[in-house]
Amino acid sequence: MKVFVSVDMEGVSGLTDPEEMRAGGRGYERGCELMTADANAAVRAAFDAGADQVVVTDSHGRGKNLRADLIDERCTLIRGPHMAMRMGEGLDASFDVALYVGYHARAGAERGVLNHTWMGREIQDLYLNGEVAGEIRLMAGYAGSLGVPVGLVAGDEAACVEARDVLGDVPTVAVKAGHDRYAAELVPPARAQEMIYEAALRSLRDPSGWRPLALPSPYTLAIDWNTTSIAQSCSLIPGVTSTAPRVTEFTSADYAEIVGLLGICATLAGEIGCTGRHYG
Repeated sequence: MKVFVSVDMEGVSGLTDPEEMRAGGRGYERGCELMTADANAAVRAAFDAGADQVVVTDSHGRGKNLRADLIDERCTLIRGPHMAMRMGEGLDASFDVALYVGYHARAGAERGVLNHTWMGREIQDLYLNGEVAGEIRLMAGYAGSLGVPVGLVAGDEAACVEARDVLGDVPTVAVKAGHDRYAAELVPPARAQEMIYEAALRSLRDPSGWRPLALPSPYTLAIDWNTTSIAQSCSLIPGVTSTAPRVTEFTSADYAEIVGLLGICATLAGEIGCTGRHYG
């Protein structure tokens, strides 16, 4: 069995503060340790379930958050900036299942801890084939386009609700429940990590319920940006059209192009809209 583990940071156990999400912020180094520990819980479950290979991708920010010196030595780690497939870097059709750890709810989700979609504040909403989409739908769609099912989503309670809306009965682990965007009731990390391990182990030992998210091709990605300047600049990319003053749209039969183009647009948007603030 070959297992892919994508690890974001906002949904990691114990974390609620934007400062904990960025290099140089107060609590960031400890946040990286907690992120790695949550990842290790899923990796340990995968090997205990009989996995032959586990690949872990650092899916937060510039991809330099997971501690390479603390990650389970049996896995391989993909990290670093400018990964073409971002949160899905390293995933291909040879994997049996994908596990999503540290994931968060989409922008605007009620009581979603550090909720956003792809960027802290530049994206108002993202639509995939006309359906509002957060990172869970986007990445599950990418996995599904390769025939790979999602076997676990771990994050805050709002993320788990979103995952079940997108994927049905996918196993979820809520490591915290949002009181507001920056406040939550936390499951202590040691217990949360054991919950991730147990849920992942159960899922990996019983794949009978796994179903890839099958989205119809061609795929259309529409992005409602927070400024007209970002939309105008992104619309200059060949194949990208402007459908409203703040909205750009792109259609492709290749889902990898959808993910890759979103990454390029996000990089451009960050340069145009960057003010040093995070998560609004």
